[in-house]
Amino acid sequence: MRIIDLSTPVDASGWEPDPLVHEIMTPAEAAHHMSEEMREHFGIEFDPSELPGQELLSLDTLTLTSHTGTHVDAPAHYGSTGTYGVPRTIDQMPLDWFLRPAHVLDITAADPETRTVGVPHIEKELARIGCRPQPLDIVLLRTGASRWVGTSRYFTEFTGLDGPATDYLLDLGVRVIGTDAFSLDAPFCDMIRRYHATGDQSVLWPAHFAGRRREYCQIERLARLETLPPTGFRVACFPVKIAGAGAGWTRAVALLDE
Repeated sequence: MRIIDLSTPVDASGWEPDPLVHEIMTPAEAAHHMSEEMREHFGIEFDPSELPGQELLSLDTLTLTSHTGTHVDAPAHYGSTGTYGVPRTIDQMPLDWFLRPAHVLDITAADPETRTVGVPHIEKELARIGCRPQPLDIVLLRTGASRWVGTSRYFTEFTGLDGPATDYLLDLGVRVIGTDAFSLDAPFCDMIRRYHATGDQSVLWPAHFAGRRREYCQIERLARLETLPPTGFRVACFPVKIAGAGAGWTRAVALLDE
């Protein structure tokens, strides 16, 4: 079996719209930290000089959102209530949603006016790859945006799904939709510009807000979708179990039988 990493890194050196801070405590610093913690919390004295090289273990502290890097959005992310009931948080989602056969659809050819694709494009892509997703299959959307990872362009230049296209995939029984872009919806600036021009609220986050009516998850900020075949492989994308959270990071991978 061949394993292809589909994840983007959590990288504090790249451009992010939300703060990302990565602090590293060196092994030498950690030795003194441990000594102080043992004294304060347990009343135990330990001299760091007794350790080999006067070092213990490094420690990384990160400040970031659960939407930094490759992550899975839970239904609770889309709103506080759903027409189907109380939206579940990421720790409540069934694990069998996240190890499934998968298919890649090319949506690089977006409507330049909306920066989205609709049902006709999805139907055309499914016909092209000769596949119809089965219930619980994972659908991945290749926008090509991953080439901009680490730059501000990653957050403004990509293709999203419109509302009917999202419902179309959910009607097929798909419960996990992934994208190599920052969002499953069109870029923020494009949606807001269209709303200001038309006053039509339906252009605002239609893919996300579909999750208020239909329970499903998104994988955002994937990578290397262009290396995958259109179908005939599996994806593993188990989210980190963060209690009560609307999303959780994932090390998403494709599993290809050889």
